[in-house]
Amino acid sequence: MRLILLVLAAMVFPVAAEGIPEEEMSAKAWLESMSQALQTKQYKSSIIQLQADHIRPLVYLHGTVNDKEVAFLEYLNGPPKNAVRVADTVTFIEHDQPAYSINAPRIQGIWPTIFATDVASLERGYQFVLGGRSRIAGRPGQMIRIMPVDEHRFMSQIWIDMETRLPLRYDMINQDKQLIEQMMVIELLELNEPASILIEAERQGLPPVMNPAERIAGQNWQFSWLPAGFHMVVKDHHRLLGSDESVEYIALTDGLVNISVYVARMGDGPMPDELITRNGLTMVVEQVGNVEVVAVGKVPSDTLNRIAKSLILK
Repeated sequence: MRLILLVLAAMVFPVAAEGIPEEEMSAKAWLESMSQALQTKQYKSSIIQLQADHIRPLVYLHGTVNDKEVAFLEYLNGPPKNAVRVADTVTFIEHDQPAYSINAPRIQGIWPTIFATDVASLERGYQFVLGGRSRIAGRPGQMIRIMPVDEHRFMSQIWIDMETRLPLRYDMINQDKQLIEQMMVIELLELNEPASILIEAERQGLPPVMNPAERIAGQNWQFSWLPAGFHMVVKDHHRLLGSDESVEYIALTDGLVNISVYVARMGDGPMPDELITRNGLTMVVEQVGNVEVVAVGKVPSDTLNRIAKSLILK
């Protein structure tokens, strides 16, 4: 009888990594546990992505093959579109163009990359707060709120599977408590070995990584102000979708949120309509000196305005 009681107690009160009971884990410890799981677990997630009025079903597989992280993302609606990652090389495969590869630590478009890299770096702009627990995809999850330390970004919250420590749901919510974006798992399977498609991906030769020299370096644009934690990750000439015009392109991130800034000389032609998106993005257009600046991102419009107005050429 005592053995049965001990087994039941272990089922009700599982022990977290490093011997810390779940009831004593901090919000940051939960996020760090999730980060480790995202990098090391073999699993398959069926996911629904909701952005404004757009719904997208995805399948994501992850595993380790020959000591390399391998991942596969498939978009289930519309024309065939997949992404494969082997170590730090991500290859995009679409039906209407040749496959191409880039250097990247994760596949963009699902969970924020920072969740599987350096979660602690988010503390420059956010606080981590324990929330309640709820059931998602038939699995109990612990909710963590990621609260901004200022008014320059939005709140996020994530539910972490209490068994596998993998993410089950991610919400981004604006200051009016409206949902901007949601990623929700509808089925999660932990695998004993990597899926066959991952093994095949690791064996196959992938297209060579695009030569960075092929990208035209941008001018020395700088910002006199950025919200805490944001930094520049890309600066080059960028050809806009649906346009033959090439503009200066700058990418900013705080790890959780990405902001794109486009700079064009006044009179070089209007920015195309394709910049206006319905995927929960905010967009502002500012005239700064003799250039037109367009800033796009999932942050308050006041933040984008201030970033655009702080742009200077050194």
